[in-house]
Amino acid sequence: MDNFNYKKSLGQNFLQDINVLTNIVKSANIKDNSLTIEVGPGSGNLTKEIAKVSNQVLCYEIDTRLEMILDKNLVEYKNIDIIFDDFLKRDIRSDIEKYEYDNLYLVANLPYYITTPIIQKVIDSNLPFKQLTIMIQKEVGERFNAKPGTKEYNSLTAYLNYYFDLKKEFIVSRNCFIPKPNVDSIVISLVKKENLLPLKNPKHFDKLLRDSFKFKRKTLKNNLKNYDLEKIEKVLKEHNFTLTTRAEEIPMEVFVSISNSLN
Repeated sequence: MDNFNYKKSLGQNFLQDINVLTNIVKSANIKDNSLTIEVGPGSGNLTKEIAKVSNQVLCYEIDTRLEMILDKNLVEYKNIDIIFDDFLKRDIRSDIEKYEYDNLYLVANLPYYITTPIIQKVIDSNLPFKQLTIMIQKEVGERFNAKPGTKEYNSLTAYLNYYFDLKKEFIVSRNCFIPKPNVDSIVISLVKKENLLPLKNPKHFDKLLRDSFKFKRKTLKNNLKNYDLEKIEKVLKEHNFTLTTRAEEIPMEVFVSISNSLN
């Protein structure tokens, strides 16, 4: 990889530390008869460790320049398939039809700019993922599990906490990557909740969250002025909030109730 031209636009920082690699795979809790999807295998360092414990591994790599490198680095593993394409443009359900498995996982080292779209795609696919194990920028990971009333709490926090039980696994130093990024990373596990709160319209819920947090310092009354404020106010009062409350104070469960009241 000495002569490889890393693309900043693709967030290419390849993880080198074997201890971190093995700990990521341990955190993924991969069970028997499994299919594990990896998004962005890079040079294949993490892929090798996944392949040691997962029956089948399907990788998506957008950078076709890595094809020869991956072929060379993964030559001894017969349980790995690689699709050289943009994961966000693929029909995952169609791609995995040929595999037989009992447990489905996703493992990925994600650049910040693509974190939310990938998780959104996984949710929209409605496939039975047992767990997502992702490595992201530390400051982004801190937001994922933030509590209402904190500055880190945002629309993505509420959205993710509706669908998943989130756990911070461990911090990864920037020194573990080539080239070295400007920030440290964190590994997060997301396990799909077995009993989701009843939600009439998931897409409306997503939009409501985005609109509620659109201008962070504005109140719900200002951010949601195009919604039925009477219905929203009724729900808020039931939970001891008002229209003059800011979105960062509102728990995810209350947003679910608001969304349901508007549908």
